[in-house]
Order: sequence, then structure tokens, then C-alpha cells
Amino acid sequence: MAITTDQPIKLGFRANLATKFGALSNARYRRYWLGSLASVGAIQMATMAQGWLIVDGLGGSPLALGFLGAATAIPTILVGVFGGVLADRVDRRKLIMSVSAASALLLLLLAILDSTGTVRIWHVVVIASVQGLVMGFDGPVRSSYFPLLIERKQMMSAVALGTVMWQFSRLVTPIIGGFLIRYGGTGSVFYVGVVGWISMLLVMISLRISSPPPDKTRDVLGDLADGVRFILSRRDFILLIGLTYSTHFFGMQYLTLMPLFAKRLGRESDGFGVLLSFLGLGALAGTIIMSRVRKHPRVGYIMLIGSLTFTAAVAAFAYSSTFYLALVFLFIGGMANTIFFVVAMTVLQLRVPEKMRGRVMGIYTITFSFIPLGGMMGGLLASIYDERFAVLVGVLILAAIYVVVGITQPIIRTLSGARLDEV
Repeated sequence: MAITTDQPIKLGFRANLATKFGALSNARYRRYWLGSLASVGAIQMATMAQGWLIVDGLGGSPLALGFLGAATAIPTILVGVFGGVLADRVDRRKLIMSVSAASALLLLLLAILDSTGTVRIWHVVVIASVQGLVMGFDGPVRSSYFPLLIERKQMMSAVALGTVMWQFSRLVTPIIGGFLIRYGGTGSVFYVGVVGWISMLLVMISLRISSPPPDKTRDVLGDLADGVRFILSRRDFILLIGLTYSTHFFGMQYLTLMPLFAKRLGRESDGFGVLLSFLGLGALAGTIIMSRVRKHPRVGYIMLIGSLTFTAAVAAFAYSSTFYLALVFLFIGGMANTIFFVVAMTVLQLRVPEKMRGRVMGIYTITFSFIPLGGMMGGLLASIYDERFAVLVGVLILAAIYVVVGITQPIIRTLSGARLDEV
């Protein structure tokens, strides 16, 4: 009788947890989320430390920052598409473990070179390019693995929590990284990054959820072609992926050039970290806003307005006259930009068939490599004019793209939060 009496209480407690915390009420997803938080922090701190090392430690130019971006982006883009195919053909858990181990070793090598005073710009660029190859597998396999840990009804919650993870990391790790750089040097940041990736490796070892066995009768190119054909058959996928690519390439060049803005505003590495953190704070606020309006019948309009607000805020940041004014515009930009990404990622995850998930998300997640690739364009323009002009050109192009799509594509502007999963 005691078992019968306690069971409704336990079920009610679990239901209450699920309501309050969404996908985090799932123990397996929660463990994965925490491990991912550690590795994402490692990525973000290592990226900011590489840029600061080139500009401040090694006296590199804006063009050197651009080369660093290209060295990271091009290998990731080339591998990323095939990384999605691989995610559909191998055990995704083991692939994440391999990525985590390789990333830890690469950061350890850079940390040793830096802390011994033997590091050169070409070392940073070469290691970044190899890391780019590794990360080409990371994005698609993560995007196709986490749905295995949750129920379908937890998808939007998991997507939002994934965004929270990135934004929380963007809020906290730049401040930590900035102080570590100032008082311990960039080498200390790379050592901390090693710990982050090892944490992710240990989490994946502890998880026992593997992807379904693949159909190995198909060839890699055939699988890739199927993924491309599926995307091309869906106007919503073409537009959302295309807009995501454009946002990262044209709209986020300021991230690559941020060390230059910190210097322009009279700040050192700790101020550089604070700039990045306010961007993350705004993005976290945007995620909270989306949790309130995600079911709104006009979520498509909200998404487009948020994207245009983002372009205006970034332009204002570029020409800010004071450090504190720059922080305000970074907060607004981070908040507005997150609205687009939460909606776009949720639509794609809900509408893609499971058997195509790795390939489609592989094509989608190479978008993050468009940030450093756009930085190459920004670095070139900054070397000719200055970093403010470079950022302004990018966001003006992006704003024009959003206006055209908003006017001509009702499938985007009429997205309804209550029907995001409609195929």
C-alpha cells in the first residue's frame, strides 16, 4: 500500500520538475549540458585568448586577426558538411569523445608554447586551423546527439537551454579569461581550456546513450547529396539556414575585431572580457524573452524585428564614444540577435527527420565558422580603413538582406510559435 500511495507523489514531483526546468529535469541531458558548458567555456576563452595573444602579445595587425579567423573557419566549413554525414554513420557518443580528446591535446600544445615564450603568430594560426578541422565534426555531432537524450516535447526547452549555455558561458568566461590574461598571461587561459575539454570527455564516457545503427549500404557522397536535396526541397530550411549564414558572416565581424575595439576604448584584457560578457548578458536576456513569447502567433515578425534591431545596435556599438555606451549597445545587440537563433534552431530541429538530422545539422552548424570567416573580410577592411568602418559595412549588408526576406518571404514572417513543428 505504501508503494501505491507514494507513486502519485513521485510522479507529481517529477512532473513539477519537468514544468519548471524543462529538459534539465532529465538527468542524462543535465549531465550532458554541464559537460557541454565546460567545453563551450573552453572554446570561448581559447578564442579570446588567441586574438589577444596575436594583437597584444605578438604585435599582430588587423590583417593577422583576419588570417586567424580564416585559418579557423575554412577547415571547419570544409569538414563540417562531411562531419554531419559522419554523425549519421558512426556512434555519435564516441565521435564527441574523440573531438574532446583532440581539442584538449591541441590546447595543451598551445599552452606549452605560450608559457615557455616560444610561441609565434604562425604557431597560433596553424594550431587554430587544426582545431578548425576537429571542430568541423563537433557542431553537427552535438546538434544530432542531444535529441537522443530527451523527449520530443522537451525539444524547445533543450534548444533554449543550449542557447542559455552558450550565452551564460559568453557572460562568465570572458570576464574570467580577461582577468586570467591580465594576471596569469594567455597561457593560463589555454591550460584552463584543457580542463574544460577533459570534463566533456569524462561526461561522455559516463553516458551510455549511443546513436541508432546507421545504414552502411549507402556511400558518403550519396548521403551528403541526400542532405543537400532535402534542404533544397524545403523553402523554410533554405531561408533559415541562409539567414543564419548571413548573420554570422556579415553581422558578427565585430567579435573577431573585438581586441581592436577594446584598445580603441582604452581598455586592456579585463576590459576586453567585460565587452564580451555584456554581449553574453544581452543574449541571456534574449533567451529569457523568448521563453515568454515562443508561443506567440507572430513569432516570425518578432524574429525579423529582433534581427534588424541587432544590426542597428552593432552599428551603434562600432561608433560608441565611451566604453560604457559600448556596453549598452552590446547588451541590446546580444539580446536582439538571440531571438532569431532560438526560433531558427527550434524550427530546424523540430522539422528535420531523425534519419537526416546529422546531415542537415552538419550543414547548419558550419554557420558558426562564418563568424571567423567574416572576420577575414572585416580584418581586410579594418587594415584599409578601420575596424568601425568594417563592422558598419557588414551590418548594412545584413540589414538589407533581412528587409528583402521580410518583404518577399511570407513563410518566414508568418511563422507562428504554436505551429513551429509543422512540416
